[in-house]
Amino acid sequence: MNKTLLGLDTQKNSDLVKELNGLLANFQIFYQNLRGLHWNIKGKNFFELHLKFEEFYTDSQIKIDEIAERILTLHGKPLHTFTDYLNTATIAVGKDISNDVEGVELVVNSLSELLKNERSILELSDAASDEGTNSMMSDFIAEQEKTIWMLNSWLGK
Repeated sequence: MNKTLLGLDTQKNSDLVKELNGLLANFQIFYQNLRGLHWNIKGKNFFELHLKFEEFYTDSQIKIDEIAERILTLHGKPLHTFTDYLNTATIAVGKDISNDVEGVELVVNSLSELLKNERSILELSDAASDEGTNSMMSDFIAEQEKTIWMLNSWLGK
């Protein structure tokens, strides 16, 4: 069995890099959606959501860097063009959203899609004995599950 310098099976490592690039693409679209929501939100919840969307995009920016650096740690090449992101991402692009409920629903749906990616990566990284990726995905999942709960509470669900 061929191993990487990190002691991971080369094929499993390659699969992880591919899936992490998918997550990177989704996070980049999520980030841009959050920027748009931050800029365009209107209505009585403007002040609350304007700050919340900024909090979310700042956090996403950190996660984007962590994902790209994990890909590099695994000796992969992170996607880095908007074309690659749009061709790879599964998250919906939110355009011209200014309504509070519609904006929060977009965030919840995007987080749900990110969770699917992360759980898939967690399964792969567990099978590859890749504790670094396991730990990252576990942290992302726990945080995003809580955020979905809070946003659904805001929505009255």
